[in-house]
Amino acid sequence: MNVLVVGANGQIGKQLIDLLKESDHTPVAMVRKEEQANTFQQAGVEAVVADLEGSVEKIAKAADGCDAVLFTAGSGGHTGADKTLLVDLDGAVKTIEATKQAGIKRFIMVSAFQANNREYWNEKIRHYYVAKHYADKELLRSGLTYTILRPGGLTNDPGTGKVLIGENLSGRGKISRADVAKIVFSCLDNEKTFNRSFDVVEGEEAIENALERL
Repeated sequence: MNVLVVGANGQIGKQLIDLLKESDHTPVAMVRKEEQANTFQQAGVEAVVADLEGSVEKIAKAADGCDAVLFTAGSGGHTGADKTLLVDLDGAVKTIEATKQAGIKRFIMVSAFQANNREYWNEKIRHYYVAKHYADKELLRSGLTYTILRPGGLTNDPGTGKVLIGENLSGRGKISRADVAKIVFSCLDNEKTFNRSFDVVEGEEAIENALERL
């Protein structure tokens, strides 16, 4: 498959690009800036420039010729609530609309732990959970073949390849960005993950085994 990675310049996105490069799939890096695109192209990765704050049509054009979309983008913790709503919510929804416009069926969303459960939300970053919650809802009713993974607190630790996955995990947990990238990659053509949503944190079970038990 040709796979569009939205947020390819982010920490999870870059690791996903590397995984896709080593597979039978072909990554296409979607980035905001020409210089970012040049960096990917110099590394032998096709890159397209489109802004999540731009038009649906430009995102759809970036997705043209792809078979799947992986949404790993985010405004980042250093921005205000306004950017979170523009990128994590509206940018995600525009990408969903663009995916449909481009005739693509497969969409994987990196969300947030327990974003589906308002009782869990941390008051300090409630706007972030609101954005993720409603972006996920839009994907659920989009008609696309979706997977929504809701990772716990993200770390830059080395990946272990071992996780705990559940549709509604209790408590709090963390997970490395490396393992999130591996899970997204593993979900891509795994039919067990089609039209499924789940929380994921570090655990004791190999990623592939945990996904098979969904």
